[in-house]
Amino acid sequence: MPSDITHSSFCNWVRFKHLVLIDTLARTRNMHATASRMNLSQPALSKMLRDLEEQFGFALFERLPRSMPPTELGEYVVRYAQNALADSHTFVDQVNRLRKGGHGFIKVGGIFAATSVVLPQAIAAIKARSPLLSIEVVEQSSDYLLAMLEQNKLDLMIGRFTEPRFAQLFDFQALEPEPFCLVVNSSHPLNQLEITPLEALGDWPWVLYPVGTPIRDRLERAFRAANIATPADSVDTISMPMFLQLLQSGPMIAMLPRSMVAAQLASGQFRELQTPLHLAPLEYGIITRKDQPLTGSAQVFADILLDFARQRRQAEGHKTIYK
Repeated sequence: MPSDITHSSFCNWVRFKHLVLIDTLARTRNMHATASRMNLSQPALSKMLRDLEEQFGFALFERLPRSMPPTELGEYVVRYAQNALADSHTFVDQVNRLRKGGHGFIKVGGIFAATSVVLPQAIAAIKARSPLLSIEVVEQSSDYLLAMLEQNKLDLMIGRFTEPRFAQLFDFQALEPEPFCLVVNSSHPLNQLEITPLEALGDWPWVLYPVGTPIRDRLERAFRAANIATPADSVDTISMPMFLQLLQSGPMIAMLPRSMVAAQLASGQFRELQTPLHLAPLEYGIITRKDQPLTGSAQVFADILLDFARQRRQAEGHKTIYK
């Protein structure tokens, strides 16, 4: 049985060029392409890989006639290499900004509902404190952002878990529930009805979030509870501009977070359908890695988000009391 790898020995023989080799070969699955990208000869690259596998005590990649996919253990090493390289890119970017007098850099992921209101408010607040802080915002669905967070490509994200397993990997701090509404354009025939009956919802085309996303799951549960079929005539997308364009261009229906279409509802461009369909709110929050507590500007940003959420809850509480 091979002896265990110790941390000190690992630090002594693993170099960043080894991590680049592992990451590049995992992407190309080809020694010639990897050697070309790393500006090395193929014999030199083959020797480096053999030496590395000897140190690990197992093969990192399979030797197949036309491909070199990672082995089962190799997959684990590849994930480590990719995470370490992503972290090093972030480190170098932050050091360069700090050397130039900046206040660092944070990369935040946000679902579309968060980027419409919550994130802009928090960004404005932290930029008022630290004008030279660089912030990059990635707007995507929760499943996409969770994968980025797991790969160390984000400092934090605002979204929700899409699978129970993520609770083992990440911490979740709730911000607020997200109410939904069914919307159509102002000329849609259903606007003539005071209450839209459930059976009428299936008579029109829909714009839907893709299968497996939390919002799509919530809609499908609502349809099942109402004992009606999920619309068959639909376009699936996670693009908010596409949602808006499709709603404007034809008699389509969409279930969207109310915050995302508040401006269109206020202007009369869109109308909210009144239906018996029960659309339960879905909570979203700040998601961070369990093994890497937030520090510096990222922690300040999270604190601002949580403080704004508390203020909104208090304001809603006062409205309820004085109604």
